Parts: sequence; structure tokens; C-alpha cells
Amino acid sequence: MNLDKLSQWLIDSNNDVAYISDPLSINYFTGYSMEPHERIFALIAFKDQPPFIFAPELNVEEAKNSAWNGEVYGYLDHQDPWLKIAELIKKRVANPQNIALEKQHLSVERLEQLKRALPDSNFSGNVSPFIAQSRLFKTDEEIKQLKKAGEEADFAFTIGFDALRNGVTERYVAGQIDYQLKLQKGVMHTSFETIVQAGKNAANPHLGPTMNKIEPNELVLFDLGTMHEGYASDSSRTVAYGTPTDLEKEIYEVDREAQQAAIDAAKPGITASELDAVARDIITKAGYGEYFIHRLGHGIGLNVHEEPQIMEGNDIVLQEGMCFSIEPGIYIPNVAGVRIEDCGVVTKNGFETFTKTGKDLKYISPKD
Repeated sequence: MNLDKLSQWLIDSNNDVAYISDPLSINYFTGYSMEPHERIFALIAFKDQPPFIFAPELNVEEAKNSAWNGEVYGYLDHQDPWLKIAELIKKRVANPQNIALEKQHLSVERLEQLKRALPDSNFSGNVSPFIAQSRLFKTDEEIKQLKKAGEEADFAFTIGFDALRNGVTERYVAGQIDYQLKLQKGVMHTSFETIVQAGKNAANPHLGPTMNKIEPNELVLFDLGTMHEGYASDSSRTVAYGTPTDLEKEIYEVDREAQQAAIDAAKPGITASELDAVARDIITKAGYGEYFIHRLGHGIGLNVHEEPQIMEGNDIVLQEGMCFSIEPGIYIPNVAGVRIEDCGVVTKNGFETFTKTGKDLKYISPKD
């Protein structure tokens, strides 16, 4: 579970302890996942001592019965968790000098509580970059779960396309997707709010589903994903409900061409910036560059958005085992929007997508 790498990082960085507080990071290192809400949940790791999980008392037995086989300690709501954490740390390291934090996650208030409980320790170390770097490369088991999540996303598209009717709202269609995922596939959590956007609404990429009614002869954009065994899917398709305009057909085809070109170009050795440029250049040459207003893609794994960022200015070299989205979009205000997105993994020779729903423009006949 990558704990050996964490211990080695502590040695190399001259830190005695790592205080890891992001539930996704804790899951990555321990195989145990939970949502602590306002309570304290942490993984405490050491360079030369066994790590332990610290959790609310009501989650202790659950943690002990999970994939985690290390120590688990709990606290009651009326107890001071920070003093208890300090006591547990000092049983392993009598005088902890340097304690590394997940600075990308920890709040200022909680840092102040740690400093109160451990006043002689230094908290300048930052373990967040190490965790992000570690999560860049997915194992075969992680890729298996990402593929399963992709299959669920493909199922969700089928449900969404079938739910289109004259006069139903975007929220109705999104609700049908979420309901059928639960009913037929047992999917209890989507990776983000299911997005359905029709007509002009699709030109606002993250508007979300509204009470806007779907009418014939407009494009409908779907953006959705699920969580499968802790791993996310994220995919977008745009379909024609009825007959789109010539402009809408044109921007769809430009976007489809740009997305496919980027998929074909994604392979070990290309940089994230170069890959972004493959799709962006096609859209720009077609005259729609000003309407492609976001990065080409983002990493995916335990989180729906993580490293690497596939964007201009990021010169990270893409390597086998990295997983990310490829999702160019064209959004013309008050006219229409198109986005086509697949997540996938860099393989030895190319890029394998996790979603398989077709990308030739799909025409759906209007119905009452």
C-alpha cells in the first residue's frame, strides 16, 4: 500500500512524522475509506515506526475490519483529539522534531491545534507533493477499477440518451441517470454532480443541470461519472436531439477531430503541454480557438481531478501508467456548446480509454 515509499520519503526529507489528513490520501496508503465530516481522521506515519490510523470512535471497528492491518486509535466527541494524537506520536518518537503535513489539505485552524498539542515540533515539511507524485502512476489493480468505473459511465450515457423527451428538464434527465445507476448497477456515489445541458446552456461548461426544458433540434451535453471501489470515472458526450444547425454540426466535428487527434498523440514521451497543443491547434485553425476555454485534461484516480494537468505550460513528460482525461470543448455563448471527453491510461504504445461510447454525432429522434 505504498507505505514503504512513504517511510523512505520521511527518511530522505529528514522528517520524523507525516500527518496525513486527506481521506483520499489515507485510502491510498491504507485501503480504508470513510468520510469524517467535521471529526478528525488521520494517518500518522513514521520513518522507523509502524503507522496508525486515528479516527472517531464510531469508525474504529470499521477501520479494523477493513483492508488496513495496522493499529487504529479512536476518540470520543468530548475528548481533545489533538492531545491524544500528540500522546500517541510521543509513544513512538519521544521528541518529534519535524512533522510533515499535507499542506494542500490541512486547514489553518487544525494546524494551530497541532502546534498547541506539539509546541516543540516544526511543521514546515510538506508531504503533499510526494503524495501527488506517487499517485501519478496507477497500478494494474487501480487501472482495473478505473475501467470498471468507465463501464458504469457508458451505462449512464445509455440511460441519459433514452431519457430525452420533449419538455423534460435537464434535472429530470440527470435524475434518471442517477436513479438507474443505483437501481441497476448498485452505484451509490457519482464522482460529481451529473451534468445535462441543452441548447444554449451547454455553452456554460459547469452550469450544471437546471429546470431548462429540453426541446427538439438542439444539442444536449452530458458530463458524468461514477465511483467504483473508490476510483472515479469522468466522461462527456454531446448528442443531437433532433436536427442541429449547420454551425452546431461544424463545431461538433471540429471538437471530435481535436479529441481523436489528441488520443492518437497521447503516448510515452510527449509532454502535457504538447498534447494540449495537438487539440488546441485544430480548434484554433478552424476558427474556434477563443471558445476552447479550459485545459485539455486532468488526472483521474481516487479523485476525479488530480495530477497530471494536461495544459499549456505544463512540461511534465507523460509516461506509461499515467491516467487522465482528454476533453476539448467549444462553447459559443448564447449559441451552443460541445464537449467530448474520455479518461484513459498511457500504455507502452499509446492511450487506452476507459469509456467506449461512440463519438460520431448521435442523432436522437424527438419524442413526447
